[in-house]
Amino acid sequence: MTVTVFIPRDAAALAVGADKVADAVAREIDVRGLDVTIVRNGSRGMFWLEPLVEVRTEHGRIAYGPVRVSDVASLFAADFLNGGDHPLCHGETKNIPFLRNQTRLTFSRCGVSDPLSLYDYRHYQGLKGLEKAVAMAPLEIVQQVTDSGLRGRGGAGFPTGIKWKTVADAPGAQKYIVCNADEGDSGTFADRMIMEGDPFVLIEGMAIAAIATGATRGYIYTRSEYPHAIQTMAEAIEIAREAGILGPSVLGSAYAFDMEVRTGAGAYVCGEETSLLNSLEGKRGVVRAKPPLPAIEGLFGRPTVVNNVMSLASVPVILDRGPAFYRDYGMGRSRGTIPIQIAGNVKHGGLYETAFGLSLGEIIDDIAGGTASGRPVKAVQVGGPLGAYFPSALFDTPFDYESFAAKGGLIGHAGIVVFDDSADMLKQARFAMEFCAVESCGKCTPCRIGSTRGVEVADKIAAGIEPEKNRELLADLCNTMKFGSLCALGGFTPYPVMSAMTHFPEDFAPAPMVEAAE
Repeated sequence: MTVTVFIPRDAAALAVGADKVADAVAREIDVRGLDVTIVRNGSRGMFWLEPLVEVRTEHGRIAYGPVRVSDVASLFAADFLNGGDHPLCHGETKNIPFLRNQTRLTFSRCGVSDPLSLYDYRHYQGLKGLEKAVAMAPLEIVQQVTDSGLRGRGGAGFPTGIKWKTVADAPGAQKYIVCNADEGDSGTFADRMIMEGDPFVLIEGMAIAAIATGATRGYIYTRSEYPHAIQTMAEAIEIAREAGILGPSVLGSAYAFDMEVRTGAGAYVCGEETSLLNSLEGKRGVVRAKPPLPAIEGLFGRPTVVNNVMSLASVPVILDRGPAFYRDYGMGRSRGTIPIQIAGNVKHGGLYETAFGLSLGEIIDDIAGGTASGRPVKAVQVGGPLGAYFPSALFDTPFDYESFAAKGGLIGHAGIVVFDDSADMLKQARFAMEFCAVESCGKCTPCRIGSTRGVEVADKIAAGIEPEKNRELLADLCNTMKFGSLCALGGFTPYPVMSAMTHFPEDFAPAPMVEAAE
């Protein structure tokens, strides 16, 4: 009987030697003359255990990790192919606490199946949503997505169904589906994990969006820093095309839809939808004034759906299981699940998909296990480099859009970066302004000039030059940028700056004078 061993091909696993481990396992199999198949799957999202090697046994999949090349011989000696005991053994993968307590809807296949096996995709309930969509009226699909409560997972949290309805109603002989996969926030990796670990779910979601809105062409816009995702998506698109999932007749229906991957140069501002569209058209990635909205005049002036990877990848389960199934998860106006990405100074960094509503403290203390350094948590930044810094006093905040907004924060792409008590929050505020200055497209004055002045003012505060006056000036700059910038780059930069000043005022105070010894 052939034994199957799973070794991730995810970029996070590759970064810590997964390819070398796979080669070592293959050599050991060859030397021993064993009947073993190696599957290069996606990551389960438990990065502290990568490379995580799994073996399929009659008792389920057994996990071993983190595995190094030097561990391979001892794994075989311990009979790991039959689930044998070993110091790196974690038992059944599904029972590892970090995984066991998740609600995996969007990521149900990630790390489980062969990313480029259409057989695996179908076996694990893939294509069921698209099969239902081709038998439905387009506006019925839009209504189901609207009823599910799905909101944009890329930052703004705009209701997906409303955006689709706008594009569906807009006149136009040509319409487009554009997937914003320009994942550039610090501490985020969910888009990359889907593209590398379950690419067909994104293809399926985009095809459903196309049928719902009357689009016939789609583009995945991602960044050059994601070579593995780009290659995997391109291969998956070709497989889907050959299988009739894409092309002139989607699953044998009257609907036509095809798509391709386009690679940007990695400018942060191209994560903003209008800058992305300019880049996709071959122009400089600068922000467009709105209106008109992309849903009315988007790519090449045509009605365009621009959705994040997570939004589109969440659609298949909604069409398969129904809007009520999805809506039953979450709280308030934040429905469904959210893939939380935990990074920074933590013991257990990785991806954790769960329903909206956990408190920030539960995520940091219970799921992430606190800091890797063992020092107290000082600040947590949620929502990328433009997200607010929350102190431990706000750890009771529920993880949902409205609760974070009420506390002066934003969920954004749900990336969390943790800092211990050695962090200097004045330096973090300065970094936010510097980041904005470097990444600004330069089109609007508040962002282009305000961020540069912000760096200068932060340096004056650090040098003890008129600290009170300059703190007031920094706050005034933030106010101008927040309300005067054309897009979220300049408009959201005040979030980390003002939250650092509000919650950690001691880091913005001049250093106490030390009297010289007599």
